[in-house]
Amino acid sequence: MDLRINYKQAFLIIIDTFSLAAAYYLALLLRFDSQIPIHFQRLYWESLIYLISLSILIFYVLGLYARVWKYAGAEEVLAVVYAVTAANTMAYLFTSLWQPTLPRSVYLISWFLNVAFIGGVRFLLRLRRQISFRSKEAAARVLIYGAGDAGMIVLDEFKRQYSEQKKLPVGFIDDSPAKLHGVVRGLKVMGARERIPELVSKHNIDEIIIAIRSLSAKEVRQIAFLCKQFPVKLQIFSGVENISNGAPYKSKIRPIELEDLLCRDEVKINLGEIFGYIKGETVLVTGAGGSIGSELCRQVVALGPSKILLLDHAENSIYDIEMELCKLSTACTVVPIVADVREKKRIDQVFASHKPSVIFHAAAHKHVPLMEVNREEAIRNNIFGTKNVAEAADRYNAKSFLLVSTDKAVNPTSVMGATKRVAEMAIQILAKKSKTRYCAVRFGNVLGSRGSVIPLFKQQIEAGGPVTVTHPEMTRYFMTIPEAVQLVIQAGAMGQKGEIFVLNMGEPVKIIDLAHDLIRLSGLEPDKDICITYSGIRPGEKIFEEVLTAEECSKKTTHERIFIASATEQGSTSFVAELAHIKKILLTDFSGFGDVLPFPFNEHQASRL
Repeated sequence: MDLRINYKQAFLIIIDTFSLAAAYYLALLLRFDSQIPIHFQRLYWESLIYLISLSILIFYVLGLYARVWKYAGAEEVLAVVYAVTAANTMAYLFTSLWQPTLPRSVYLISWFLNVAFIGGVRFLLRLRRQISFRSKEAAARVLIYGAGDAGMIVLDEFKRQYSEQKKLPVGFIDDSPAKLHGVVRGLKVMGARERIPELVSKHNIDEIIIAIRSLSAKEVRQIAFLCKQFPVKLQIFSGVENISNGAPYKSKIRPIELEDLLCRDEVKINLGEIFGYIKGETVLVTGAGGSIGSELCRQVVALGPSKILLLDHAENSIYDIEMELCKLSTACTVVPIVADVREKKRIDQVFASHKPSVIFHAAAHKHVPLMEVNREEAIRNNIFGTKNVAEAADRYNAKSFLLVSTDKAVNPTSVMGATKRVAEMAIQILAKKSKTRYCAVRFGNVLGSRGSVIPLFKQQIEAGGPVTVTHPEMTRYFMTIPEAVQLVIQAGAMGQKGEIFVLNMGEPVKIIDLAHDLIRLSGLEPDKDICITYSGIRPGEKIFEEVLTAEECSKKTTHERIFIASATEQGSTSFVAELAHIKKILLTDFSGFGDVLPFPFNEHQASRL
């Protein structure tokens, strides 16, 4: 037991000493109607030192002086009751060893008085802090959306951390009719969701904290829409974390991100299928340093492979993900490999040395306008890099190979999209003759990935604008990086013979709407604080993306978010011949690519490759 006592504990011990003395004397006064007999007065003074010493010792042993009383709640009330009950019981048993003793009714009356005095002093400490909290001017006036358990955690956190956060809760918003107009922890439940604009205006609200963990993305988006006419900062409560500075918890409050506004159900994966083909295997992830590749590595390591090979041509990115994975798992061997998928000999060396059984091929050039002026590099990397890795998987008897593809491969109008479509066709040809299970997965834009529009918009907002949008009607499908990768891994368990899996990405989103949402989430107003300009469609871009070609239809799989694109068969002989022709041009005269990859590029034109 730690017997050290700090100054706060010493203060409480002194206060408790006077409280105990007063409680026992007042109990005698009440017992004898203010006329205490002389012999009981003498007995009181003789036994007082024993009563107080024994009670203080019991309070200390039961941890009454170890609690942080400025955070006191129901648990602390019970602690006081238990401690006083134990102290009074032991005091009666101890003093009854001598005769005569104080009347038993005195111990009963003093129990009530001790609970009131001992507990009252401690709750005065909390009340003093609360009064001080309410009386200070705050830099930000806050509405808490949700008057339930999460809302109470947020409120307590603000009270504890006022001096650092400078935020003053003004009231609650809650949609429950039972809570409307009630008072919770001294704050009024001011109304339901639809009253947000009125309350923000009336009470000069600077910030709204969403403290309902079960709220759907659609409802979060509705709240954001209600706040769009005001420069209100939206935050969301995402849980609690334990801390070691004496407080019971610390709430996690973060800004609302675009991911919170995606109206999509949570991804559900079949862990049995996934563990079945990854656990204990040697997994190769190409493009492991990229945004998709690195998330693939994180999720794959959690599934128990014996070894994971991180292959990328960028050494810094490989170093970063290697350091992260080594912290995540000690059971899996992490092997960083600096290599280029375009170098067939180097890829063969990797396969010969490590014999990977599961391959996720995420290495690719993906920037549409950039690849329009670097066609040769797009073809080398996206087509022949894929071909090198896929053929090595066949030669070294890998169990499965998954190509990360894109919706831009559907009726492509860009070099990047066309090369990814040819890569899909290449693995379909291989799948016909190989024992390796080949498949590809198409999905749309990934929020927050390198080169995506979201980081660009954020940089432009931080710089004060303008935010540049290519076209007012441009739409894209969006996914978060974790949900895209979860579905990719799940699809890998389903792939058999060259299937192209299409992910359900919800409804397409207008880029202009994303720009508006990001500006508002930054606490600013579009076209007022941050202007939006239109830069025009760039080379290779479409107004909207598609997930299936005219020749393809989709069929369901066992997963509600994953479908199979049923494509027409391609002739392997002519396809291989055309790839050889393209490779010959790469080695000689690049000018011939104008005829090899005509644009717009469709399935009929693809059949000649």
